Amino acid sequence: MLPAAYATPGAVVLVVGGLLACFAGYRLFRVVLGLYGFIFGAAITTSLMGATNTVALVAGALVGGLVGAVLMVAAYFIGVGLIGAGLAALVLNWGWHGLAHAEPPTLVLVVVSVLGALAALSIVRYVVIFGTAIGGSWTLLLGAFALSAESSGHHQTASDVWVLYPLGSLPSAWWVYGAWFGLSLVGALVQLKTTGKLAGSKGPKK
Repeated sequence: MLPAAYATPGAVVLVVGGLLACFAGYRLFRVVLGLYGFIFGAAITTSLMGATNTVALVAGALVGGLVGAVLMVAAYFIGVGLIGAGLAALVLNWGWHGLAHAEPPTLVLVVVSVLGALAALSIVRYVVIFGTAIGGSWTLLLGAFALSAESSGHHQTASDVWVLYPLGSLPSAWWVYGAWFGLSLVGALVQLKTTGKLAGSKGPKK
């Protein structure tokens, strides 16, 4: 969370980061890792703090964001593994929920996530491309909706802070998921086309 006055700059960061990840995530993978590490680090740090002190919130977001960015950039292969684990967990949740209308057992989720991480490390290029396209398109939509809410004068909360819910702040409408799928597909195709000539000799930019 951030003070409401910082909601618009925060939304702009999400839009820019989403665009970079969606359409250039493979070539700029270290940059994308650093940016997402900053976002997650800031989100985790500020969620543990009270909402009464604006200076403390901003300072906490900056410190937590910098720590998260450094950790993500330093852990390059961990980042690749996390993408594979995240994609595997996402597919498992969708499939399990569709068949059993419930959450998958924790043990099954852990095993599938580990297998996804191992698979990701064996096919790094495609995992990075599709993972960053999917994550980037969702981040882009989050930022766009946040900017739309700010421009219309409606904050996400009635309090003085802006709270970001990465998995639940978009409208539950079919067209949102359609836009997510479409953006993800376009982003992946753009990345495949623009990195095809480099695939045999280069990996993600380090």
